[in-house]
Parts: sequence; C-alpha cells; structure tokens
Amino acid sequence: MKYKQIISGVFLERPNRFIAHVEIDGVPETVHVKNTGRCKELLLPGSTVYLSVADNPSRKTKYDLIAVEKQRDGAVPLLINMDSQIPNAAAEEWLRKKGTLFSSDAVIRREVTYGNSRFDFFVTDGDRKAFLEVKGVTLEEKGIAMFPDAPTDRGVKHLRELIQCRKDGYEAYVLFVIQMKEMIALRPNDTTHPAFGEALREAGRAGVKIMAMDCVVTPDSIVLDEAVPVQLD
Repeated sequence: MKYKQIISGVFLERPNRFIAHVEIDGVPETVHVKNTGRCKELLLPGSTVYLSVADNPSRKTKYDLIAVEKQRDGAVPLLINMDSQIPNAAAEEWLRKKGTLFSSDAVIRREVTYGNSRFDFFVTDGDRKAFLEVKGVTLEEKGIAMFPDAPTDRGVKHLRELIQCRKDGYEAYVLFVIQMKEMIALRPNDTTHPAFGEALREAGRAGVKIMAMDCVVTPDSIVLDEAVPVQLD
C-alpha cells in the first residue's frame, strides 16, 4: 500500500487522542492522528514523524500522522507505521497475491457479519470458506511485538466469535499485521489485557489459525513481508 503524498515533521505534543501538534518546516501545525490508541512509547517530543497530505482542502486539518521513527538506545531509529486504518488494506493486498493463504480464484469480501461480529474478511475458495480478522500491531519491546497496547473488549469478542465459526465448520484466522520490521516474535500483551491473551490461547486450541506478518515500512508505503513466530506460552 502506498500513500499519495508524504511530508516529515517533528512531533511536539498530543493534546488528545485525535490530534497532535507537529512542527513542519519550523511552523507548528495541528494534525489528525490516524490511531486512537495510546502510543505513548511512540509519540515522544522531538521524534520524527511522517504525515499524509489530505486530499480534501476544506478539512480542518491538512495532514494525517501515519508513521514515526521510534528512538532506541544505541540503535538506528525504528520506523513504525501507526495508521490504524492501513493494516486491512495491506492485508487484502497480500491475500490477493498468488501463493499466500488462498488460490488466485478466491473471492475475498470485506466487512462480513457472522453471529454478533463483523469480521474484516470472508473468503470463499472452492470448497473452502474462511473468516479472517486483522489486528494491527504497533507496540514492541526489544524485538518482541505485542498486542494489544490497550484493553480491547472488542478484540476478545472477535476471538470468541471466531471460535464459534470453527465450531460451525468454517476456517478461521487471526492475522496480526506488525507495522514494522526487525521483530523476532509476537506475544499477547497479558500485562495490559490478560483476558485477550486467554481468549487468544483458547482460540488457538479451538483450531483458529493465529498468524503474524511483519511489514516493510517506508515513509510512504507499507507491505506485508515475512511471517513472525507467535508465542502464546
């Protein structure tokens, strides 16, 4: 996935979860943050951030904050895409590639309701019928990607519904899209939300396939790249 026009800036502060103040060419600007999560470990004053220029000139904010260079002690900054809307689009691009999970004849539908949940994808491929839920990951510590970065009752609900999908005879997948490279594993963030970790392990035991993919990230693009081991224990 590629953004149309990107500029860089310096992060100043985040008054609330929807907006941030960023210095662009020496001038403070109010920008929209395309991630309502906490992201406190990412958005630190002085960090280099990347902004997508909005298509609509009448918008209140001209820019969307979509990526940040995370500072690391003694290491090159890690570029992280933090746009919460992009993982689904990047996942669909990957799913449509030959030789991923499904054949080139697969029919891929977005936002399909089953039971009490609306899943990101429903795929029919010959006799195969599968539900797939995507979770974007921006939290990492020392090469370990973790999800979630904040409690997510909605995420637990999705996992319960995927378990029911398996019981009803469908294939079921959770795909964690790690919005960065250099990760050696993905783990549930039991400290932040133990119920999600418990539900994820239960889903794995029930036959839900749990996958994680890292991404090649540039300031203006993000593409799913390589599988990352999922550590549930």
